[in-house]
Amino acid sequence: MSILVVDDNPMNVMVVEEMLKRSGYEEVECAQSAEEMLRILRGTPEEGGAPPRSIDLILLDLMMPAVDGIEACRMLQSDERLRDIPVIIVTAIGDSRKLAEALDAGANDYVTKPINKIELLARIRSALRLKRELDWHKERDLRLREELNLARQVQEAVFPAGVDEEAYRIRSYFRASEELAGDLYAWHVLDSHRVMIAVMDAMGHGISSSLISMFTASVLKEAMHAQIRPERIVGEANRRLMQLRYGNELVQYYSTGICAWIDLREGTVECVNAGHPPGLVVRRGGRRVERLGATCPPVGVFENLAIRSEKVRLEPGDTIYLYTDGLMDLFPGDAEEKTNALIERLARSGEDEEALEELLVLGSLDKRPDDRCLVRVDVKGVAETA
Repeated sequence: MSILVVDDNPMNVMVVEEMLKRSGYEEVECAQSAEEMLRILRGTPEEGGAPPRSIDLILLDLMMPAVDGIEACRMLQSDERLRDIPVIIVTAIGDSRKLAEALDAGANDYVTKPINKIELLARIRSALRLKRELDWHKERDLRLREELNLARQVQEAVFPAGVDEEAYRIRSYFRASEELAGDLYAWHVLDSHRVMIAVMDAMGHGISSSLISMFTASVLKEAMHAQIRPERIVGEANRRLMQLRYGNELVQYYSTGICAWIDLREGTVECVNAGHPPGLVVRRGGRRVERLGATCPPVGVFENLAIRSEKVRLEPGDTIYLYTDGLMDLFPGDAEEKTNALIERLARSGEDEEALEELLVLGSLDKRPDDRCLVRVDVKGVAETA
């Protein structure tokens, strides 16, 4: 472990340095001012000088000319790279106000002159023990951030790319509130006129909801390849979520969602809404809006789920919006007022991509971050046989 001794008195530096080395601390650096201390800690690469030194502890004299120990502590705290180095103030004065000021400025402990060797070594051991624990936590946090970043990339890789078919076009807009998201969207293209789309929102935030989201995404992908009825897909998602077993029996994870089967050979959208905000069918030119409201409870709550679907006619020029409740938090009022405000905002946005993407970054009225997901389907045509 490396220790930096900072004192403007060369004799004091020599005594402390020798004391430390005789006690087994071989890596001892010395500085006679706060400026020299910072040069050692930061290095001087721009001048072709020494690189920064890795220091585990600083013994800092309180009374120094130019920059005293209190101001030196503030300088250390202002540098993100240096603020976690523990500092023990060394002082010959017994002014409790000065010592309190030093501790408030970032010092961790203090010893008084003349230095008691046993006391000094005990305080050094204590400070270094805390430093090792802090380094361990920082390393663990770094690994966790790296793993979360990888998990986020994997999660985003699951999301399908936009689709532009003969009879429809699908675009998605998504933003996670944290490293990982509980929202998801998925679709399975059957042909140029038929597609299955689902948007779901797992309860909560962070790792737990993202795991439920990833599990649900895998279930949806499998179910969409085997089924073309939204009731069966939602039923399968509910069955699989109910099979999960949680360590805390008082916690029940569930998801709201909307699953839509768009068949432009028939000119219809058939939808199951499992306790989710209503899907929207905006008629050509925005002249009218139809809501695809809830038709059953959320998935993952009840073993036996009474599922029913709702079917709506579609025409060329219609637009379908499926979204999660993070977009609702942008607007004031109750659920009905929020939905009306969102409808108005979407109608104004029209084909403006930037206006739709702006919805993802606007601040929520309640100041609480939430995932935001929006899927837009433009109906370009309906088969003549419809």
